[in-house]
Amino acid sequence: MAKAQKETPLSKQYNQIKAKYPGALLLFRVGDFYETFGEDAIRASKILGIVLTRRNNGGAHEELAGFPHHSLDNYLPKLVRAGERVAICDQLEDPAAAKGIVKRGVTELVTPGVSLNDNVLDVRKNNYLAAVHIGGDNLFGVAFLDISTGEFMTAQGNAAYVDKMLQGFTPAEVLFCKRSKQEFNQLFGGKYHTFQLEDWCFGYDYGYEQLTSHFQTTTLKGFGIENLPLGIIAAGVILHYLRETEHKEVSHIGRVTRLEEEKYVWLDRFTIRNLELVYPQQEGGVPLIQILDQTVTPMGARLLRKWMVLPLKEKIPIEERLNTVEHFLGNPELHEAMMQCLKHIGDLERLISKVAVRRINPRELVQLKKSLKQIGPIKELLIKLGEMELGKKTSVFARSILNKYIDQLNPCSLLADKIELEIREDAPVLSNQGRMINSGVDPELDELHAISYEGKDYLLKLQNREIERTGIGSLKIAYNRVFGYYLEVTHSHRDKVPADWIRKQTLVNAERYITPELKEYEEKILNAEDRISAIEFRIFSELVQTASEYVGTIQQNATVISTLDTLSSFAIVARKNKYVKPAISDGKELDIRDGRHPVIEQQLAVGEAYVPNDLFLDDASQQIIIITGPNMAGKSALLRQTALIVLMAQMGCYVPAKSATVGIVDKVFTRVGASDNLSRGESTFMVEMTETASILNNLSDRSLVLMDEIGRGTSTYDGVSIAWAITEYLHNQLECRPKTLFATHYHELNQLADDFPRIKNFNVAVKEVDNKVIFLRKLKPGGSAHSFGIHVAQIAGMPQPIVLRASEIMQHLEKDHVTEAHKTKVKEIPKNNYQLSIFEPADPRLEELKEKLSLLDVNTLSPIEALLKLNEFQKLVRK
Repeated sequence: MAKAQKETPLSKQYNQIKAKYPGALLLFRVGDFYETFGEDAIRASKILGIVLTRRNNGGAHEELAGFPHHSLDNYLPKLVRAGERVAICDQLEDPAAAKGIVKRGVTELVTPGVSLNDNVLDVRKNNYLAAVHIGGDNLFGVAFLDISTGEFMTAQGNAAYVDKMLQGFTPAEVLFCKRSKQEFNQLFGGKYHTFQLEDWCFGYDYGYEQLTSHFQTTTLKGFGIENLPLGIIAAGVILHYLRETEHKEVSHIGRVTRLEEEKYVWLDRFTIRNLELVYPQQEGGVPLIQILDQTVTPMGARLLRKWMVLPLKEKIPIEERLNTVEHFLGNPELHEAMMQCLKHIGDLERLISKVAVRRINPRELVQLKKSLKQIGPIKELLIKLGEMELGKKTSVFARSILNKYIDQLNPCSLLADKIELEIREDAPVLSNQGRMINSGVDPELDELHAISYEGKDYLLKLQNREIERTGIGSLKIAYNRVFGYYLEVTHSHRDKVPADWIRKQTLVNAERYITPELKEYEEKILNAEDRISAIEFRIFSELVQTASEYVGTIQQNATVISTLDTLSSFAIVARKNKYVKPAISDGKELDIRDGRHPVIEQQLAVGEAYVPNDLFLDDASQQIIIITGPNMAGKSALLRQTALIVLMAQMGCYVPAKSATVGIVDKVFTRVGASDNLSRGESTFMVEMTETASILNNLSDRSLVLMDEIGRGTSTYDGVSIAWAITEYLHNQLECRPKTLFATHYHELNQLADDFPRIKNFNVAVKEVDNKVIFLRKLKPGGSAHSFGIHVAQIAGMPQPIVLRASEIMQHLEKDHVTEAHKTKVKEIPKNNYQLSIFEPADPRLEELKEKLSLLDVNTLSPIEALLKLNEFQKLVRK
């Protein structure tokens, strides 16, 4: 509401509130509407598709757009998803009781990263707010918070590590320092909704005080982050931002955890993207998570997403997950029973967070109770599962894993029983309208219920009595907010109205009356209903307070349930897709037998089977495999399936193979596909080299490196040289021997196997039948000498003249084998006159035609035979 020539009390109030939230779109409550003004109105009308109007405000024209207050849950998500920060300004007192202008204030500032609104949130994804602090010496702090679940994490590391964290957690909003805007945008910008804060928020002492004050501790040693100064700053910024956005009830944020780089497999942002773990690269594509996600609870779905980008690299916790999956698979009946229990559990994490911030409604409290009621049966099933494992080789280990889950689950029976006792099963969404508390909870409430219900019965009796007394058959008792209860009589019966009735209103067709008796019962009923609402709200509030004492316990339940749900999902997928349990080794070998691509095999046509492949890599005999073969033969799929099998194994998931031994991998690097970043002036080849440089500068002894067509973005000679040098470098590293798969069309690289002991040549086999290429998709020892690119071009629908010309040029090049030593041969390639003779073709079919014509003796042919031959030749040409 821009300042007009004459400021009204309402506009003055609006301007004062708006000044406190610059940049935020202010929803200003006026009566039954949320209104926006000026620039806010213009933005809101475009995003929401609502009418933009103008009004004259003291001589100045002012834009105006609004919507009914009860539609907030429909409109707010649209504003937030559009990247808007929305300040919700409510009336803080009853307008009927207010003297002068109604007191108003911002009750919540909703941003993309800070929201508790169910319509804004995705139940199967976390909604992270991130903060990034840029320190010196290429060190950064980063923190993540999902206020809807209370999950709070922090870490510090170099730019690549922070970039990987941001890529993996995909925060809805990122906070950073105004002073570091240029550096932030250069390193991480363009991918997230961001908000800039002042310099003073990014101080170590301030951040430390924010955290210790919130957690009510004197140090941060208990959280394992005492020695992460930059991480402490980032985490402190997040707590500061919560206060700035009017989120003061945050007791459900009970701890901050350290994201330990040494615990998780390094997946840089290129690898997460190239392997399509969480998101597909192309529209309509299928990421790995879509295959593995069979979770039935929102917490399980969110945990699986986290495991996807944070695979483990410690043997014991990986084997704990794998053994739990094995127990589920070995006891299908118990597993199915547990699945049925899990299906009845709601979003425990977000429900208990709503309790903590006092935003839970009666219906959600019933959902919380129903979820808690499933904890006991799940504990019993886990105990039975442990008993079933007795006598098996893994029984001791099994009991220790299962006992850990059993001990951590708490049914919270007292709370669940209290909710069941006090809250009606059909409780409403709103907590201030009554009809949510059971009978027998409060004697006064029961008495008021009786008055309310019996009073309404009495009104019906009164109506029948007055009908009998007056003879007015159409008489009825009704109610409205203006007059309360009244007797309504049509004009045709007006002469029958008794003298003791008091007329209140005349309508076109009727008269309305009241009686002293009717007013007395009205007052009793209305007072009872007001009192009922007050008592029920008090009982509900006390119940929410009781539930808030269980926040930590229920959060622990949610953690265990999400883990069981995710591992159960792995068991379902393993059973359905015939996956096997991988052997996790401390060695450095990777031995996969009959490995398959988990995504591609699910997309094959009915009846078509995926061709499995063996693969072996280690650091002693077969460190680097150079894979050659035609386009479309399956080289890229083989690379990706190898990485996916390793990552699935280290997530604790069974894998698509006949058997797999996985020596712990600590870093997975991929360089596949072609892309550019023209907005930053980076060509396809520049992006390729940047990604490759990132790999070579971050190698370790347990790295898995997947390279696909390195050097194809530049000239043949530059490309071969770069690919050759990279392969030599990977082989000759003194500090480490990273396991490497190198798919290439540069057949010259096959020569490297002759000179380097740990480099081996393999090819993806094809078969030529009748001048057609059949892709066998089988990996075999030895290099390949052909790429069959022209055949692929023909399959893709390339115009025939281009295919013929390409074949002619290729024949010449292969004949003379153009190399650096005799480039001049390129000049001898026959010039294309675009009128190829059918007698000197490059197309094999025309060669066959030429041969048949040369053997034909036209002097001995009858006319009929000549026509038959001509028909035969025509079919050959058209084939």
